[in-house]
Amino acid sequence: MQCWLAFHSISPNGRSRLVFSALTYGRITSLLTQLHWMKVTERIEFKLAVLVYRYLHQTASPYLAEELHQSSADEARRRLRSASTSSFYARRTHLSTISDRAFPVAAARFWNTLPLNVTSASSISVFRKHLKTHLFSHSFPVQ
Repeated sequence: MQCWLAFHSISPNGRSRLVFSALTYGRITSLLTQLHWMKVTERIEFKLAVLVYRYLHQTASPYLAEELHQSSADEARRRLRSASTSSFYARRTHLSTISDRAFPVAAARFWNTLPLNVTSASSISVFRKHLKTHLFSHSFPVQ
């Protein structure tokens, strides 16, 4: 049990170095690609998108309903093409260091950038699979 806790207290980059016995200051991109692990920023985006998906399918915590607002719920936008999509309203922010990182802003902006084949998944497992493939392909493009 202590070995498992020690392994999970290490960052994902450190874990990849541990798995491959790589140097501490070497590049890890190829290691992450071989393990099929996402970078830290993609892992954060993955978690945000899963929370939004669960909100849309009423399996998330109810407090998220207070924070996220779909653009189709706005009376002025009901006749627009965006009303038929599952896009969210991302409010304007003044501070990129604090405000842009707030859950409703970051989640809405990231969700709106996802392609339709990801956001229209039929189940959470299919959604997670498509999302991970999408994020992985953007993080590690095939050369």
